[in-house]
Order: sequence, then structure tokens, then C-alpha cells
Amino acid sequence: MPIEEDSAWLAADPARAEAIRVSEAHSLLVVPLALRGEVFGVVSFYRQEQEDPFDEEDIALARDACAHTALCIDNARRYARERAIAATVQRRSLPQQPVDLTTVEISHLHLSGPEGGGAWFDAIPLSGARTALIVGEVAGRGMAAATAMGQLRTAVYSLAALDLGPDELLARLSDTAVRLAAERAALPAGDPLHRVPLTAGCSIAVYDPVDLTCTVARAGLPEPVVVHPDGFCDTVSVPEGPVLAGPGDAPFATTTVPLAEGSTLVMGTFALADETLAPGGRLRALLERGAGQSVRDVCDALAYALGEEDLRDERLVLLVRTRRLPADRVLARELPDGPEAAPLARAATRRRLEHWGVEGDVASTAELVVSELVGNAVRYGTPPLSLRLIFDRVLTCEVSDAATSAPHVRHARTADETGRGLFIITSLAPNWGTRYRAQGKTVWAELPAEAPREE
Repeated sequence: MPIEEDSAWLAADPARAEAIRVSEAHSLLVVPLALRGEVFGVVSFYRQEQEDPFDEEDIALARDACAHTALCIDNARRYARERAIAATVQRRSLPQQPVDLTTVEISHLHLSGPEGGGAWFDAIPLSGARTALIVGEVAGRGMAAATAMGQLRTAVYSLAALDLGPDELLARLSDTAVRLAAERAALPAGDPLHRVPLTAGCSIAVYDPVDLTCTVARAGLPEPVVVHPDGFCDTVSVPEGPVLAGPGDAPFATTTVPLAEGSTLVMGTFALADETLAPGGRLRALLERGAGQSVRDVCDALAYALGEEDLRDERLVLLVRTRRLPADRVLARELPDGPEAAPLARAATRRRLEHWGVEGDVASTAELVVSELVGNAVRYGTPPLSLRLIFDRVLTCEVSDAATSAPHVRHARTADETGRGLFIITSLAPNWGTRYRAQGKTVWAELPAEAPREE
């Protein structure tokens, strides 16, 4: 339309009318930014001074340009919405509250990429006051990676309840990832997920605060780093296993290393060793100084150091400061392999519970549980037998023997004289299970009786 002094629409917007007058514009072309029946806005074009008024060719060109612009705006809006959803799903799938454990101090740093991703971490309490420390990353970005991460994290929690070693846990997690990848590949060809392969990396470490050891296995992710109490940095040399749901089928291997009290285990989704341990490594001095600081302060320093980079990929770091379980919170005793083992175990349990100040129903239940565990080991196990009590978050009763056969719970009838031991334990202890060792097994049961915190 031509712009004339008496144009009625100019009076509706005096500020714009003044700008038009100053610019000496004489011709106006208004084009909507529209797509699929939705209008995002309008674009106004002006011709000034001696320029020719707009013609039909100008209208066609402007219409095409604005149609393409509307498509770009819609794509950007959809991408931003998808990224916001993916980031929300990932954030909600990660641990929401700090893990409160007496034997480790934990902090993490998560720097998400521009499109989100599938990185996660976990700290899961295990029997015997141990802790499973997990860092994983699903390949890819966006919603597909975030949802797959949530599925694998749920599977890790279920598998950790079986009290498996890190290598066995990774093997079963890989089986789960293979099934999820097969489900994705079986989707219709038109489904966007059909074209997105599913693979993931994962590192699992199990810290034992009684023996002060850490057992690590990894699938695809880089080797973890240990910062010793004196500030010296070193890698945990762990053979690299195949990525989860990847083409390789090599078995997963484990490495067990001693960890002095006050050491910091650093696990991440990127090559920490390359950036930390190399001479003059930019993160080495930071971690060395952090040996005497809290892990939260070290995470803050890492955030500033890594935040200076233009991060195109997601990064996650888990820092774990180790603590020793006080020696007076553990009772370990060898037992004979005859019927006298049960009364000896009950007496030792009674004396130690009195020393710990555990009385009442918890003490009597613990004696009964220990008696049944020992009786089961004497009847079905293989010498040598041993008893161990651990007083930490809960009271853990453990009986070990050299047999590898798994205990089986029998639901004994009223008239049965045998088969009641494990059934009684399952009715008294909220959690119980079997942990296999290099030679033999340990049957354990946990009772709710938290030890007082150290000042």
C-alpha cells in the first residue's frame, strides 16, 4: 500500500508514523510469518525517497522469504521445546537428593551439552557397608538419550540388589541394553527412534570401607583417577570392556586397588587421565590442591575450569572422598564347623551388641538371625566358617563359608522340623542376600539399627 499523509492507519500508531515520516518512506509491504495456519508475526518492508514502489514481483519474493523464515522460526521453537523436555527428563532421572553415607563423601559436576544428553551417576548402598559408585553415558543427544538413560539407571538399581560384582553387573546391564536396542530397531521405519542406534558406556566401582579397597570395572568410559591424601594423582588401570549393546562381546574385567582413608576417586565421562595426569595437565594442580578440601569445593573449582571451554559435548564428573569404617564397628570371628558354632556365635554377638549399646528387640532379633545363619552354614556349607557384624547405617550380620551353592528359602509347613532357618531370617530382616567371593560365599542380613555418627 502507498503511504500517504492522510492514511488512517498512521493515526493508530503515532510513534511509527513519525519514524515513517522522518525516513521519507512512501511504499509499504506487510507480509505475515505464517505456517500451517498459524501466524507467528508480520514483517514490514518500506521503500524510501526515489525508490520505485513495490510491485507484484516484490510481493512474490517477500512472500517466499517470509515463508522460509516462518519455517525456520517454527523449527527453532520446536527444537527449543524438545531440548527443554529432554533436559527436564534427564534432570528428573538423576538422583534428586545427595546420598547420605557415612563411609563416603560424594559430590558431582554435570555440564550438559547444547542438546542435552544421557549422562548419569549413582551411589548405591550395598551390604557390608560397601557402596557402588556408577557413572554412565548413553550415546547420542536429546530425548532418545535421556529416556534410554532413565531405563538403564532403573536397571542398575535392580541389578545392584542382587549383590553382584562390578563385572557381573556390567555384563547383565549390557544384556539389558541389548534388549532395549533390539526394541528400538524393531520400531516401524517411520519412527524417528528406528534410525538411532543405542549404545552406552558405564564405569562401576565398589568401595569397601572395612578392607579399604575399591574394585572397578568399565565399559567404554575412560579410566578413573585416584587423588591420594598427599595430593598425588594416579589412574586406576582397568581393562576396557566393550560398550553396552555394542558390537564387542569380550568379557568385562575388574581391578581391585587399595584406597587409603581420605583418598578421592574421580570418575567421569571424558578422559580425565589425559587432562589431569599429563605433565602440566591443566586439572592436575586443581585436584592436588583439592586433596585437603571438601569434594564440593573441588567440584566448584572444576566447574570454573571446565566452564571456560566451549563445551559441545556433555560432561559429568563424580568425586568420592573415602572414609574408613571405625574398627570398633566391626566384629570378625572364626567359627568351628560343628553344632557348637551357633551358641558361640550367639554369645559373641550378645557381648558385642552390649558394647555397642544395642538392646531390646533389635539385640534379640540379631541373636536369632545370627543363630539361623550359622546353623544354615553348618548344615549346608563347607568349612571354614566365619562370623562378621558391621554396625553402620544398619546392623549387618554376615556368615561366610567355602561352599558356592546358593541358599534356598523353603516355606516350611507346621509339622516340618527343618527348612525354617532362611524363612525365619526373611521374616525378621528387611534385607538379606548372598554375596559370592573368590572362594565361597557370604550370606548376610540387615537389621534397622543405625550407629551413632562420629563427631
